[in-house]
Amino acid sequence: MPSDTTDSAADDGDEPSELPDAVDGERAPAKDAIREYVWDDLEAEGVARFPFPPHGRIPNVAGASEAAARLADQPEWRDAATIKANPDAPQLPVRRQALRDGKRLLVAVPRLRSDAPFLELDPAVIDDYDAATTVSGISGYGTPVTIDSLPEIDLIVSGSVAVTTAGDRIGKGEGYSDLEYAILAEHDCVDADTPVATTVHERQLVDAIDAAPHDVGLSLLVTPDRTVRPETVSRPDGLDWDRLPANRIEEIPVLSQLQP
Repeated sequence: MPSDTTDSAADDGDEPSELPDAVDGERAPAKDAIREYVWDDLEAEGVARFPFPPHGRIPNVAGASEAAARLADQPEWRDAATIKANPDAPQLPVRRQALRDGKRLLVAVPRLRSDAPFLELDPAVIDDYDAATTVSGISGYGTPVTIDSLPEIDLIVSGSVAVTTAGDRIGKGEGYSDLEYAILAEHDCVDADTPVATTVHERQLVDAIDAAPHDVGLSLLVTPDRTVRPETVSRPDGLDWDRLPANRIEEIPVLSQLQP
């Protein structure tokens, strides 16, 4: 299933972070099949890295540091002052590079279960970038940010299970990454021009993903070996209240605050 076709896009070479794929909580079978294929393949080919197994999570992979370094060479990165990043293992090098480059980091609280749903890491006040960017360190070093205090985001970096060169992405199936984007869009912290990137291994690229309207398309895909910029991506412009289950709204304080 990994894509071996020529890229049609421009090409220059363990915390929860994902709404279920359906309103009723049942995951889309086609997406689940892709997830299982990629997880199995990464493990079988020796590409997966700790934590094991890769299944059920944004998988850590060989080359994560190299992909992060390549991302840091891109203009979208250089132009960004504030970056929202996911807390998963393969993006640890991304988070560390962001602080080293003097960029403010915004990371979502697990499952958004707080009145302050994001944590900010400010490199100007942190003395240990390595410790601050681990899953446990983020909560210890991060400053809570309420929904009314959210800054403008210059770049989003998301973790992925599978992606296509057209910019479609699959996370682990819980939908929090897309939900976080929709919340930020509701507050005009991001818009259609905000770059959304991911760092992945080549074996995470697949031929096709059946994207849903709430899925956030990627404008930048980076592997250890190449950078791909999809030509056209689609994204939601805010929260789709008709799609949000009542129990999800009750569980997430910020949704209760924002509900019309």
